Amino acid sequence: MPTNTDPCAKPSLMHPDDAIVALLKQVSPTDQTEIVQLSDALGRVLAEDLASSIDLPPFNNSAMDGYAYRFADLQQHPQLTLIGESFAGHPFDGEFRAGSCVRIMTGAPIPAGYDTVQMQEKVELQLDQVTIQDAKKQGENVRNQGEEVKRGTKVLKAGTHIGAAELGVLATIGTSQLRVYSKIRVAFFSTGDELRPVGTELAPGQIYDSNRYSIKGLLINSNVEWIDLGVIEDDPEAIRQAFRNAAATADMVITSGGVSVGDADYTKQVLQEEGEITFWKLAIKPGKPFAFGQLGNAVFCGLPGNPVSSMVTYYKLVLPLIQKMQGLPPAEPLQLNATLTSDIRKLAGRVEYQRGIYHRTADGSIEVSITGSQGSGMLTSMSVANCFIVLPQEQANAAAGSQVVIEPFDKVLC
Repeated sequence: MPTNTDPCAKPSLMHPDDAIVALLKQVSPTDQTEIVQLSDALGRVLAEDLASSIDLPPFNNSAMDGYAYRFADLQQHPQLTLIGESFAGHPFDGEFRAGSCVRIMTGAPIPAGYDTVQMQEKVELQLDQVTIQDAKKQGENVRNQGEEVKRGTKVLKAGTHIGAAELGVLATIGTSQLRVYSKIRVAFFSTGDELRPVGTELAPGQIYDSNRYSIKGLLINSNVEWIDLGVIEDDPEAIRQAFRNAAATADMVITSGGVSVGDADYTKQVLQEEGEITFWKLAIKPGKPFAFGQLGNAVFCGLPGNPVSSMVTYYKLVLPLIQKMQGLPPAEPLQLNATLTSDIRKLAGRVEYQRGIYHRTADGSIEVSITGSQGSGMLTSMSVANCFIVLPQEQANAAAGSQVVIEPFDKVLC
């Protein structure tokens, strides 16, 4: 057993990996759907399989600028006669003639009777006589009708997250409307008498309410419908009313602060009276005082009050819940091996997510350094970092030059 053990860690604390498994069992994908316009579909989750109503490409077309011709004609016609042009949107409207060719642009339809395209760099042109150089095979540089997708073929499955590429695919097959899962509604608020709105003067002992802005940003990047309930004072009845308002309007309720063991931390107490707590406290740093439960028909996630702890627990524990509720399939975070460039201090007992900055070296390997002090109240460390350095529960200090696992930030944290 390591001698330098985290005094805050206890055997009863749940490992975050076990917590994620337990959390995901508590939620189900939404069954609510709606029809949206293609222009409004970015970031949504497809609620049904989609098949193409057309072939892709819809007609034989040229893969490059050049000259369309019939490959067999080269046996009898060392030179081909240029008889017209075919442009994208303006196809050749003449008739095929043996021993002829047509000037063609990328994406333009292959005229009837022709079967091959030679790129313009391998053609010699003298007036209307064209010599094809280095001809290889019939069908070269031709994109055939339906070679990408046949009409009736499924192109996107239910549960697909619609990004820029998916928008393009849907537009390509002519989809103007599609059925998606409805956005889940997430209500959130901060608790604490010490919190003040930005733009106001701070009295002694007061701080600005930063967590609510970070959480709002995370929710926007998670593509949910968010409901900001503001800052709730450290008063059981005020928290109770906030809980009831949130549960009446949302699928998920998120709080920041009030879930530790302080005398004025009422969130856990009121939640036990108004709903139920499934578990509380995890073997994770930062973020041990994370609470999960049920509040009416809404899922409850109580994030710690420390800013970094709040963001880490959202990213590692709340985000997988949201994704499942949105109808997305499980997603494993990208993990990479990296070499430490400096020593890291750690006590065994909790999984740690230290903030790091990684880069690739000239030889392609990855190096990572910590952002500096890893205090859970130092939100600037999240702004500077581009990854988490994931240190296992049993690990103690790590020396420079040793290998560690990192998780690069994705778009939710960026």
